[in-house]
Amino acid sequence: MRIEAKTLDEAYLKAAEKLNCSVADIDAKIIQYPSKGLFGLFAKPAIIEVNEHQNEALIQKEIEDILPEIKEGLKRLFEKSCFDIDNFEVKKYDEETVFIKIDGADAALLIGKEGYRYNALNYMLYSWINQKYGFKVRLEIAEFLKNQEAMLREFLAPFIQKVKEKGFGKTKSFDGILAFLALEILREAFPDKYVALRDRGDGKYVVIGDRHGDNSGNSDS
Repeated sequence: MRIEAKTLDEAYLKAAEKLNCSVADIDAKIIQYPSKGLFGLFAKPAIIEVNEHQNEALIQKEIEDILPEIKEGLKRLFEKSCFDIDNFEVKKYDEETVFIKIDGADAALLIGKEGYRYNALNYMLYSWINQKYGFKVRLEIAEFLKNQEAMLREFLAPFIQKVKEKGFGKTKSFDGILAFLALEILREAFPDKYVALRDRGDGKYVVIGDRHGDNSGNSDS
């Protein structure tokens, strides 16, 4: 992976951000040193070539290293709560995401009506884990997330067909985790298109279009 920036320091910082690791852990080769040029002309950026395989292994190790700590933190959290939750699973979901599954006698209460408690807990866990460790979170309570995803895939099937015919589209607004699940499903369905999440007063929605023009002014909703 090649990284360009105005200075070498900025290039290494960009690489660390992309790989979610410390600058000191970056394994990279300097391809080009930066140059200011003459009177602002013929300036050259800093270019580094990052060893992705070594850094991917590092990220894998880092995620696995923090899993016991996250699991212990979850146990302490629910020991002090009024919910009867005694089953915690914490594992690596992908290079950027920690998967957490929680279950117990009060799982349904923890989800809440229309998932409002789920959304609050998901936000709280994301804030904790992202700020402390730099990773995203995929939270499952009982089978709530699995069922929501199955329902959403069925709901989005006609929309996906319309986008295949027209080449662009915009979903209705979604609340909480449904917006991020919709984004994930639609990026999977259209890997070669521009697929992004946008904010609206009543929630978030997904726009789909060409990579160099997202056609976001058009709607299939």
